[in-house]
Amino acid sequence: MSSAWVSEAIHRIERDFQRSADTHLILVELPGFPGIRFYLKDESTHPTGSLKHRLARSLFLYGLCNGWIREGSTVVEASSGSTAVSEAYFARMLGLPFIAVMPRSTSPAKVAQIEFYGGGCHYVDQPTAVYTEAERLARERGGHYMDQFTFAERATDWRGNNNIAESIFTQLRAEPDPEPRWIVVGAGTGGTSATIGRYIRYHGTASQLAVVDPDRSVFYDYFKTRDPALKAEGGSDVEGIGRPRVEPSFEPGVVDRMIRVPNAASYAAMHVLARLVGHKYGGSTGTNFCGVLEIAAEMKARGETGAIVTLACDSGDRYLDTYYSDTWLSASGYDIAPHVARFERACATGTLTA
Repeated sequence: MSSAWVSEAIHRIERDFQRSADTHLILVELPGFPGIRFYLKDESTHPTGSLKHRLARSLFLYGLCNGWIREGSTVVEASSGSTAVSEAYFARMLGLPFIAVMPRSTSPAKVAQIEFYGGGCHYVDQPTAVYTEAERLARERGGHYMDQFTFAERATDWRGNNNIAESIFTQLRAEPDPEPRWIVVGAGTGGTSATIGRYIRYHGTASQLAVVDPDRSVFYDYFKTRDPALKAEGGSDVEGIGRPRVEPSFEPGVVDRMIRVPNAASYAAMHVLARLVGHKYGGSTGTNFCGVLEIAAEMKARGETGAIVTLACDSGDRYLDTYYSDTWLSASGYDIAPHVARFERACATGTLTA
């Protein structure tokens, strides 16, 4: 392996990082919750448009420093979209071939973005087949399978080094509540929740971590049972979060609470949030917002004040033909109107009724 090539590859990634400003932390005003401040960490402003830009950068640096990624290596990933988009970006930066293994149901917008960055898409009919197929392709090509679902929780330095947790707490320093009561995130690989949960404990903050989980995902049940053999049928229908099996990167011990969120509620919440902030975000952001409203309503009922932080994971532009399409919602059997009305009442009154 050429040490000169690896050194230059690492420097290219670091230079790209230095050219990128941090993402915004947006204050969202909800009149129904006096004394409770809401912050939205807008990860859609990364160069590749999602939270997964951080993960892809970490995975490439981890693979390079471990000697797994070499000059000319074909990089392969099992991904439903956003991670593959970001990894395709970094692969192109390093002049490496990239293949994303994904379900056929992945949104056309994400496929187009992967191909824009020079990546190839390899489809499977069953979502659970992405792992073995990615391994096979990497083995056949003598390349490297990134395996985000195993390495996400260890590729990022959870103690600091500008990870997302450090970014959040740094941006909150001058706010009325520099330590939020809750941080709410979803789980796909589990890397983000592991990073934030570990950071909270390492730095001794009073914040708590809640993880939201969509339909047809095993993380919620795994948190309750600790049964690693759990399986779910099909995909979650909320791209980027929810998994049909327990992923090695998900660490339930760093999570204080989990909340199950129906998919129709996730899609409704993203529509409500878009009206509140004037910007469209994806389905996983809607799932996050559902958890935020549930926790905020409980805090208000107990007379508590403080801050809640959640993530805007990617832009809604990727989902104009799905989650933001009335035709797609109807064809997929989702009636979001009751949830929209419920969430709008909650934002106005601070009460989240059934």
